[in-house]
Amino acid sequence: MPERFYLDPYQRQLETTVVRHDDAGLVLADTLCYPLGGGQPGDTATLSLADGSTLAISDTRRNRETREILHITAAAAPRLAAGSPVTLTLDWARRHRHMRVHTGLHLLSVVIKAGVTGGNLTAEGGRLDFDLPEGMELDKDEIEAGLNALVAQDLAVSIQMTSGEALKARPELIKTMSVTPPLDLPEIRLLEIEGVDLQPCGGTHVRSTGEIGRLLVKKIESKGARNKRVVIALAD
Repeated sequence: MPERFYLDPYQRQLETTVVRHDDAGLVLADTLCYPLGGGQPGDTATLSLADGSTLAISDTRRNRETREILHITAAAAPRLAAGSPVTLTLDWARRHRHMRVHTGLHLLSVVIKAGVTGGNLTAEGGRLDFDLPEGMELDKDEIEAGLNALVAQDLAVSIQMTSGEALKARPELIKTMSVTPPLDLPEIRLLEIEGVDLQPCGGTHVRSTGEIGRLLVKKIESKGARNKRVVIALAD
């Protein structure tokens, strides 16, 4: 069953219960919070308890071995008993900016036709590192114009599912050179931007490119003989 932040990345509040709360973190029966991964930060949120008190969630991580989603609370925060009812309220303003930036980085990989060697994002902006073919030059103004032309087209953004085996047969869809999707999985998420892009991605995204808003190219940096880092930001 897909996790709730994949089923509806726009859902902001959820009533759920505590499964476990210990030094490793807080595990809930269900969650809206996206865990750190794929260059996208873990979500922050607020838990409202039955007695009216609240507890801050400062980060969200995934246990690599158990795959449990861990909600990080302050070390001094009271431990919640298993079965306690709680209301989880996502820090939506921050998450939505992550969604806008993440989708904007997909557009960046459309505008710059080169292999991607790394990337990261925050609520303000993000960056991709590109392995440029010999002789290829990057122009800041041209890239920015290309990005905002795609934003202005308000292209639909949607998710497709495929299998690892099917993806092996279409290696051209894998743009990231440094990290390969787990091709042993029976299901892998593909992000499609209507008519311009289709690639594996485990992040959260907006419904259409128009929702991203205007993008700025802040700088282009050399990170080696062929490696160029392009940093973008939301204009608002």
